[in-house]
Amino acid sequence: MTAPLAALIEEVLRPLAGGDLPVRLVVWDGSEAGPAGAPVVRLNSPDAIRRLLWAPGELGAAQAYVTGELDVDGDLNSVLEHLWKVVRDRGLSGVRPTPAVLAGAARIARAAGALGPPPPPPASQARVKGRLHSLIRDRAAISHHYDLSNDFYALILDPQMAYSSGYWTNSSANYGLEDAQRDKLDLVCRKIGLKPGMRLLDVGCGWGSLSLHAAQHYGAEVVGVTLSGEQKAFIDARIRERGLEGHVEIRIQDYREIPDGPFDAVASLEMGEHVGQRNYPVYAAALFNNVTPGGRVLVQQMSRRGRHPGGGPFIEAFIAPDMHMRPVGETLGFLEDAGLEIEGVQGMRRDYVRTLEAWYARFEENHAAAVAMMGEEIARVWRLYLVGALRSFAERRMGVEQVLCSRPEAGR
Repeated sequence: MTAPLAALIEEVLRPLAGGDLPVRLVVWDGSEAGPAGAPVVRLNSPDAIRRLLWAPGELGAAQAYVTGELDVDGDLNSVLEHLWKVVRDRGLSGVRPTPAVLAGAARIARAAGALGPPPPPPASQARVKGRLHSLIRDRAAISHHYDLSNDFYALILDPQMAYSSGYWTNSSANYGLEDAQRDKLDLVCRKIGLKPGMRLLDVGCGWGSLSLHAAQHYGAEVVGVTLSGEQKAFIDARIRERGLEGHVEIRIQDYREIPDGPFDAVASLEMGEHVGQRNYPVYAAALFNNVTPGGRVLVQQMSRRGRHPGGGPFIEAFIAPDMHMRPVGETLGFLEDAGLEIEGVQGMRRDYVRTLEAWYARFEENHAAAVAMMGEEIARVWRLYLVGALRSFAERRMGVEQVLCSRPEAGR
């Protein structure tokens, strides 16, 4: 008699898990295995097994999750927090394809009826082509993420549509995401010394939170550049709403193609992650060349150690193709090599934890609207993305820093 599928999976996974399964496994055939009271993971289709066989680890699990072939009961953040704790406590590392592992996988596949070619990638998975970080490929990668829908992003972000870490200066109950993003924008403007009439270049301007804030509250004359047509349309509408015509200009333009520098100050908030490792010296040189001698440059950027500088297989496949992060010390070296002088570095990892908690809460509050707008699969991608990012910052696998630089003046 064939053993229940859940029991077979438990038998095969026990050595890899270093003991009992960390979850309660519920399989489509009705069988269950694993500790009672543990978080529940459901395998809803043989395709979940097939994906995990063809793409073991994070990518296969993510593909199965976003398609609904794999699901979890309850709050996804709590489940992933539990799983990462088990990984740390048991000292587990990645699965290696040893003969025993392959033999166990074959047993599961035969019993589950999961032998066969890999299922097609989910529709939400990125498909970018061309030479890495060419102008055409960079535009496609940015479009995949940022041209999703302005209305969808509005369900998650604060009213200023700031899509970078806030700066949390208050713990009171009436202080929230919008306040933290305003305080972050003020912090940036103060650090670069903005004064009325100064020209500011906003590299990777997103939905214009900094560009509009700098013009409206500091009297700056701003040029913002983005590769996203959706973002430009959004900001242009806000420029008209706020009467800032002639003070803010938004261009669809690559950072390598800015023709009218230098500016009095330059800021780039969480855009440098997208330029790539080989191109980072080009990006750093663009920052240097586009600021006047004596002017300040502020870069807010995520940092990461380890073997997944792109953020991991899920992020690289579904969210931000071609992204590259590195330890902050390496970034400082690139900026210094470009000729910039480092004035200060401010860590903001804990601020990003609070920002992501707020984004995740807003997403869950607006989940039904997100599904109605974008469909179930995209909503599942974004739930996994927000929770994965939250766990990465909370558990110190990623950081974010504001780096303040200046372009030295001759002889000073």
